[in-house]
Amino acid sequence: MIEFVIAACAVISLLVILALIYLLVLVRPRAKTPTDTSLLCSYAHRGLHGNGVPENSLKAFRLAAEAGFGIELDVQLSRDGEVMVFHDYTLVRMTGVDKKLCELDADELCKLRLGDTEQTVPDFREVLSLIDGRVPVLVELKGESLDSSLCPKVAEILREYTGSYCIESFNPMLIKDIKKHLPDAYCGLLYTNVCRDKKKSSALNIALTCMALNFLCKPNFIAYNELDRHSLPVRLTTRLYRAPRFVWTTRGQESIDTALSLGEHPIFERQ
Repeated sequence: MIEFVIAACAVISLLVILALIYLLVLVRPRAKTPTDTSLLCSYAHRGLHGNGVPENSLKAFRLAAEAGFGIELDVQLSRDGEVMVFHDYTLVRMTGVDKKLCELDADELCKLRLGDTEQTVPDFREVLSLIDGRVPVLVELKGESLDSSLCPKVAEILREYTGSYCIESFNPMLIKDIKKHLPDAYCGLLYTNVCRDKKKSSALNIALTCMALNFLCKPNFIAYNELDRHSLPVRLTTRLYRAPRFVWTTRGQESIDTALSLGEHPIFERQ
């Protein structure tokens, strides 16, 4: 009986220690309000697209800027190392070309039409030139591996940009790396329940779902899936540690209004 009690106490003690490590070290963000509070706004998801205007297009970004909304966009590298604005890793959905974006050079990509429109795949520099500081920009770094070659390229461009911007990624390693190049940048972690979304409970997916890799990147804000608003990791990071709350992707005015009423900064689509 004594041996059982000792063993039970040891197990409980170990669980308490692990819980404290998770709570105080692993999940803990470096929460802060940005110096530039204009970044805490509503962002048009991939620009104001729809009704014949394709996502992540110059026209979608122009419409968002004219309406006074912040702009969320996605960046990844072309084969020749140029920073392109495009969401999917493959081109087929938006251009009909059955290749990955990283398999084509920038010149080839810029000639591809988005959907059945005259809009083409833009590069990051021309998008920032179009926005020209009129509204804040939320830059999502795309990447599912340890390859961080995107980060110095993005940092080089953003150092020359005079407008307001913040940065986010699902990949903690990309956030960690971009901070090396832009130490003063306002950076956040994109969050979703990866195990649910990918229907696979691998060690990495569990760690990402638990935000157990936050200690690597120390995000300043959390941008979470609307479905995961009340999940434990979101509650810990945004309520206990008070990280600013961005939410995606809110669709329709009712959903946007709900987010605003909760003090969230919606990344939205009007449709």
